[in-house]
Amino acid sequence: MSDTTRKDTAIRADYPHHAPIQTRWMDNDVYGHVNNVTYYSYFDTAVNRYLIEAGALDIEKSAVIGLVVETSCRYRAPITFPEAVTAGIRVARIGTSSVRYEIGLFREDEDIACAEGHFIHVYVDRATRRPVPLPDALRSALMPLRVSET
Repeated sequence: MSDTTRKDTAIRADYPHHAPIQTRWMDNDVYGHVNNVTYYSYFDTAVNRYLIEAGALDIEKSAVIGLVVETSCRYRAPITFPEAVTAGIRVARIGTSSVRYEIGLFREDEDIACAEGHFIHVYVDRATRRPVPLPDALRSALMPLRVSET
């Protein structure tokens, strides 16, 4: 069985929120596919766009900001420019001051993830960089994305 059809590979329905991402010419590397580091940019863009649109993050003024303390990605199949990509977003864990986001990237209209990753934000005071409890607005924005821990 290939990696793209393994039972443990996520499908679109595993994610409660979907965000479109358009690949760019510069995303491709010399091997003809999107470079691995760009996947992390897609993850960050999708989650932060969600938080901004949900009113939980003002990138210039929020007193509380999220800092990435852990990240990973499993690559199942390549993405190339000019494919349209959808980022599926879910929240696997909400702690006192941290959140585990999980993201699946889906090519065009495919149902099986071509990449799956996660990152953990620790939310800190913007000025002191010390961990703080999640603000109510952030916690409320995250609840619709919540799934059982994986």
